[in-house]
Amino acid sequence: AEKKPKDDNNSQGGATEETGSDTVLAFAVSPSGKLVALTDDTKRLVLFSCEPSWRCVSIMWVVRRCTSLVFSQAEDELLVADKSGDVYSFSVVEPQRGGKLKMGHLSMLLAVTISPDNKYIITADRDEKIRVSHYGSPYNIQSFCLGHQQFVSALHIPSGHPHWLLSGSGDGTVKLWEYESGRRLQSWDLGQFGQTQNSENPAVCRIISSPDGHHVAVQCERMSTVQFFTLHQEGEESLVPHSRLSLPHCPLDMTFDMEGQLWVVMDSDDAPLQIYTLRQSTWECDTKNPNLNRVTETFRPHWESLEASTRTNHRFEHLYKVGYDNVTEYLQKKQQRLEEQQLKRTMAQKANGNKKAKKEASGAVTGPPV
Repeated sequence: AEKKPKDDNNSQGGATEETGSDTVLAFAVSPSGKLVALTDDTKRLVLFSCEPSWRCVSIMWVVRRCTSLVFSQAEDELLVADKSGDVYSFSVVEPQRGGKLKMGHLSMLLAVTISPDNKYIITADRDEKIRVSHYGSPYNIQSFCLGHQQFVSALHIPSGHPHWLLSGSGDGTVKLWEYESGRRLQSWDLGQFGQTQNSENPAVCRIISSPDGHHVAVQCERMSTVQFFTLHQEGEESLVPHSRLSLPHCPLDMTFDMEGQLWVVMDSDDAPLQIYTLRQSTWECDTKNPNLNRVTETFRPHWESLEASTRTNHRFEHLYKVGYDNVTEYLQKKQQRLEEQQLKRTMAQKANGNKKAKKEASGAVTGPPV
């Protein structure tokens, strides 16, 4: 795709000369699967049509580098969230119109999604907040879903459950919400399932659900496991842990197909793609799937062209907030100041004592006047 030419007169904060490395930052597939959009670090927003064959529909330009994309349910609009906290709307039907500012935030956005009824825009930011805004009037905020302790990195409305929202965070938890009211229904700490291999909380980078909405898969950054949950419409425990799948390599992405099979792309040159099928309550690798070899052979030439550093890039490593215990530091400085003051008083008293002793000694030697 072409790059945007340099604009020496651009003084509005837009992209001038793009010098990125063509790294894809985010992509989205339309609900029907007929459209695909992606954005890269050169601030291009590229729209593809998949049927009857792949073709580039348009190349649009964004103001700042983007973090998340989502199509509207009617597939006539594409929402783009960027690092400055803004959400822009791009027309799929008339891409030449350019982007229109839809809504703004005070923090970096990491995820955006749209409710199945096209009524709400749901956004997640670096400051632990999930905002539910009205689609037609985004300035009208319906609710906030609050409770995460770190950045919110993943959002997903499970299939068959249009009023529920799943969220994942850098605090290593997955939460289930009734997003219209902002009420939290459940929370699970992935660390209790052995999802973390060190003292740090795993950052949730992907949450997906099977077409029937019964199974939920959670992927964490730099973890060679996938945590499965089951969703139940009734009962107090709606989100129930099911099993943990250990993978031979760290997954880069995953998705369910229409038959409920899990496709996993892994950081491996030998077997970059694997399919897992649920058999008797256990997720097993399906090496005999006829589609596996066909897709792998199509995929492999493109895989080999990717640099290893690009595949293993850690998106969320720099987003963790560093705790600063200023109270302890204040008390330490206060104690040090008190000790210094006490030392000065002691030295002053000692100096006065020495002067007095010298004066008395001097008077004893000279004796009284005659």
